[in-house]
Amino acid sequence: MAQGINHNAGGVRLYTDEQRRRRDASRWTMVQGVLAPVQFVICIVSAVLVVRFLMTGEGYVAATVSVVIKTFALYTIMVTGAIWEKEVFGQYLLAPAFFWEDMVSFLVIALHTIYLVALFAGSMTPEQLMITALVAYALYTVNAAQFIWKLRQARLSAPQPQEVPA
Repeated sequence: MAQGINHNAGGVRLYTDEQRRRRDASRWTMVQGVLAPVQFVICIVSAVLVVRFLMTGEGYVAATVSVVIKTFALYTIMVTGAIWEKEVFGQYLLAPAFFWEDMVSFLVIALHTIYLVALFAGSMTPEQLMITALVAYALYTVNAAQFIWKLRQARLSAPQPQEVPA
């Protein structure tokens, strides 16, 4: 059995009882719960601005600023998520319960970082930058879906209160 994952008759539990207790007690759980939807909204707004630029050629500065904001939101959620993972699972990243989510997060961060480096180095055209941003956003959407799926699994695998016979 992988460390940190409980197997039971109902399937796979993401958290041992102790990990669930640490998760529920961690202030980083709330931080993640706030940052995730904020980052998602930033992504949607930015994607609209990026697509607008690609379609019309207008709004390059607004699109660029939005991608930079999205990138820093991503860095923030990754750092705080690593702290959360350390508190809950005892390691900063790649805990067995979130291994694949972390791996895809690394790809998302790599694409965002490539965007920033290319922006500041002037090594891509505005169109290439915006296409890079959209690819990063598409992968980010996959990553967000992974985390939503894990949240759903965690809720479904949570211990249920025992009914007391009448």
